[in-house]
Amino acid sequence: MQGLIQLGIMLILLGFLIVFLGIIYDTFFRNKEEGENQNKTEAGGIILIGPIPIIFGSSKKIEKWMIIVALVIVIIMAIIYLLNFISSP
Repeated sequence: MQGLIQLGIMLILLGFLIVFLGIIYDTFFRNKEEGENQNKTEAGGIILIGPIPIIFGSSKKIEKWMIIVALVIVIIMAIIYLLNFISSP
């Protein structure tokens, strides 16, 4: 159980690190020439209520990716549950 708590904390810290690096990249390393390339921003997300995902996005493309991510997360949750169920005496 202690290992799962440490894994959860590490995943949260990894998420913060990824967001921080994304902000640094966007601020300093992205080419921001005015008027040449106008980028379209797309966003999406997943809300997990138990094993049931609620998926939203600004376009169909992003929603498809969020469905894939939600499936991966639910599969990982099921594997962890089964491993915990099998290993308990």
